[in-house]
Amino acid sequence: MSRDLTLDDFMAGLVKRNPGELEFHQAVREVAHDIIPFVLDNPKYQQAGIIRRITEPDRIIIFRVVWEDDSGRVRVNRGYRVQFNNAIGPYKGGLRFHPSVNLSILKFLGFEQVFKNSLTTLPLGAGKGGSDFNPKGKSNREIMRFCQSFMTELANHIGPNIDVPAGDIGVGAQEISFMFGQYKRINREFSGILTGKAMEFGGSRIRTEATGYGCAFFMEHMLNQRGDSIRGKRCIISGSGNVAVFCAEKVTQLGGTVLTLSDSSGFIYDPDGISPEKLAWVKDLKFRRRGRIEDYTNHFSGATFYPGNRPWNVTADLAFPCATQNELNDIDAKDLCSNGCIAVAEGANMPSTIDAIRLFHQHGVLFGPGKAANAGGVAVSGLEMSQNSMRLTWSADEMEQKLEAIMGSIHSECVQYGSDSDPINYVKGANIAGFIKVAEAMLAYGVV
Repeated sequence: MSRDLTLDDFMAGLVKRNPGELEFHQAVREVAHDIIPFVLDNPKYQQAGIIRRITEPDRIIIFRVVWEDDSGRVRVNRGYRVQFNNAIGPYKGGLRFHPSVNLSILKFLGFEQVFKNSLTTLPLGAGKGGSDFNPKGKSNREIMRFCQSFMTELANHIGPNIDVPAGDIGVGAQEISFMFGQYKRINREFSGILTGKAMEFGGSRIRTEATGYGCAFFMEHMLNQRGDSIRGKRCIISGSGNVAVFCAEKVTQLGGTVLTLSDSSGFIYDPDGISPEKLAWVKDLKFRRRGRIEDYTNHFSGATFYPGNRPWNVTADLAFPCATQNELNDIDAKDLCSNGCIAVAEGANMPSTIDAIRLFHQHGVLFGPGKAANAGGVAVSGLEMSQNSMRLTWSADEMEQKLEAIMGSIHSECVQYGSDSDPINYVKGANIAGFIKVAEAMLAYGVV
């Protein structure tokens, strides 16, 4: 890499090698913007070609998944596992079952996971996988048959010291259970090869809550850094899955007022705030009855449903995008800035576009990127691996204390490398802090 290599030069080469993978291009550009100047100032990384190596997955596994639906029809889906980097530990990252799953999305997620897992301070490499299978509308038997077929192939490529997948969109406790049972059946061993398991067979307390709780903790640390807190703040949250609901729960416990939640049909706005009692109703709606968020307005007076819209034009102090990638664009960012938003913490993976992030920085809005703010999920997954290895289980209080400590450590790392600007550039801080640990390990191994 020559001294005068620019971001555009590097990205041109990456795009040429990975044509059409727009999400992956976006994720790499956001990181490379901060890493290239750092690498150019540190010749050891430059000479070893670390930035080129760290943007190339170790391997990509693609396989056919054949299963039979309830009517006896043979169905075919495509399965993936992107094992991105294992410099600091076994590959670790979720499995996503959704029709949108493709190689670009999984490579973007796996690349982000490299930095996220590094930031946790735990010995975790990075991977991501899944399938274009859609569990929605499928019977439990159909989901079981798909998961067993998927794991029959995936089992050849994972293990407690090789690759430890977890859940993600479309992969919850039921899917993890089916896959764990099939792995155990094939390999005739009981080992911690998946995280997000049920408590009865090696799961961890607060794993379901971890990503949402961690996002709220990270926001609290950002505000504490400048002598403020969540208490008394109006908060808007997108999504209504695990991340959004448990982010709302912890924000409320920390004294904030949650005004919105959403799903793919639109968002609800409750000016009185989504109280713990109302949130309990939402949990039942979304996790047990699998209803639409619009039903909230039929049950609680004063709330309004906005079909087909996202909540970013609601006046609030804090924003938590917790739904999906690229859900918050430059127009949304302008609305947030003009409405007085002072901080954003990403609960989802890459939910804000590059243009939106640029606007937040220009307007002095604190911005916690997903690789830092939503690292709570993988942190507790790593702690689940530790519990499995030691054959013990920590209490919920112990787990929450460990999670809060990890999020505090991540925040400190971001401040260390992002405090050369005002406000602190948490994106730069997270990128450089996450990079250094992995890069140093790669240097130590030589040219491999």
